[in-house]
Amino acid sequence: MARAYRAAGWWGDVSLAQRIRDLSESRGEDVAFVAGDRRFSWREYDESSSAWAGQLASLGLSPGQRVAVLLPDGPAVHVALVALEKAGLVAVGIGARAGDREIRHLLDLTGARALLTSAGRGVEIDGIVPVVAPSLPADDRRLLDAAGTPLPSAGDGGGDRPWLGPDDLFMLNSTSGTTGLPKCVMHTQNRWFYFHQLAAEAGQLDDHDVFMSLVPTPFGFGLWTSHFSPAILGCPTVVMDRFDARTALDLIERERATVLCCVSTQFIMLLNALADHRADLSSLRAMFTGGEAVPYERAVEFEEVTGAAVLQFYGSNETGALSRTRLIDTRDRRLRTAGAVIEDMSVRVFDPDTGAEVTATTRAGQPAGRGPATCIGYWGDEAANATLFTTDGWMLMGDIVEIDEDGYLRVIGRLSDFIIRGGKNISAGAVEDEIGTHPGVAMVAAVAAPDPVFGERVCAYIEPRAGVTITLDDVVAHLAERGVSKEWFPEHLVVMAALPRSSGGKVAKGELQQDARRRFGGTAAG
Repeated sequence: MARAYRAAGWWGDVSLAQRIRDLSESRGEDVAFVAGDRRFSWREYDESSSAWAGQLASLGLSPGQRVAVLLPDGPAVHVALVALEKAGLVAVGIGARAGDREIRHLLDLTGARALLTSAGRGVEIDGIVPVVAPSLPADDRRLLDAAGTPLPSAGDGGGDRPWLGPDDLFMLNSTSGTTGLPKCVMHTQNRWFYFHQLAAEAGQLDDHDVFMSLVPTPFGFGLWTSHFSPAILGCPTVVMDRFDARTALDLIERERATVLCCVSTQFIMLLNALADHRADLSSLRAMFTGGEAVPYERAVEFEEVTGAAVLQFYGSNETGALSRTRLIDTRDRRLRTAGAVIEDMSVRVFDPDTGAEVTATTRAGQPAGRGPATCIGYWGDEAANATLFTTDGWMLMGDIVEIDEDGYLRVIGRLSDFIIRGGKNISAGAVEDEIGTHPGVAMVAAVAAPDPVFGERVCAYIEPRAGVTITLDDVVAHLAERGVSKEWFPEHLVVMAALPRSSGGKVAKGELQQDARRRFGGTAAG
């Protein structure tokens, strides 16, 4: 398949580290990243990543071993990823908001030999602290503390060690699991080089663009918008270690950003902030969004206010992309569909009940794809891989879609019990399991409460034990004590004497979902 993808021009032989080295040599003083008031050049990017690679090599780690990266968005996380690539090591990307339990799970699952992080999960660009993974045996621990000390001279990264190639496993990152504990997706670089081709064509991107990526780097959307596409194009990227709508507006105006990349929740927050914080956004010409449903009216408002076209991909961390919208599409197709299916991805649709392929002119069912954007699969989880792939190798999505006769795709439902808050998939079942450990909870159900900013928030319906009074603060404190990720914390709580049951005796979640829509439709958390 790799040979076929190369022959088609979808995959190549140049790695990201080599591309950055080429930019360092040809345009070394040009800006690679803008972070606050700091400008970070391609030469600094190349030299810092080589220096860090040398430090990593000094730990005695073998090529191909895994090293976890837990850093906020900013130049440092990109330097760390390229340093690992130069040292021949595989990155384990962990989101900056991950809870302690999720971190431990990812370290154990991947067998990570070290963790690159820093005090408070912030780091200066001229220092790095790889610290030991707490679950490692005492006699196999690695520790390096270089923060605040001069970096060694930049050389060829890991010395004589070969850099990872574009077909090699270069990263494992987490994705939402129905059990709550995340699975790890295996990435090659070439799938993201191909994804860049799709994005460049859709948004007519070139080296004159200025990217502003507000999406966390370790995940798919963040990988292409801040790690791959800007470097492939050789254009600067504006990054923020923590999203703030007003600061983001000021940065767009100051840096004259042309391409904004954010989840729908973020662009809605930008629009809301404009009500009392004016900014000149006329430089924007395209916004890539996704990760959740794109609200039509707010997307139209964004286009009218900025003059930028709203674009999106439909896919996942696993599949990459199955469809996309483009600048050449009409507004109706850009904002009311998920775009035209991508021919290279050989998209098929299956009946979710029978597993049979749907071949009608207008197809409805569970979509799947196989092509140059798909990942390798899940790391160390054959059971999950068995549900991810069809028997003949197509990778499945967890949605129900409709593809019309012109090839445009619309999402019409979900197969999985997920709550999508600000682009983050949260397993309702996992939230229920955690809340159910509270000694005062007899029964619990978690459903999506509609929200005008985040799309959905977690709403917990609780049937308390006899004589127990329970509040939202009680539940949140209990989850925090258990090390649960903050995204799982319920933001609405409804206490009922008895949760409704279906005829089979199960909790009637459909009734609760309807109740949540009645109670919280269009309201903020409370």
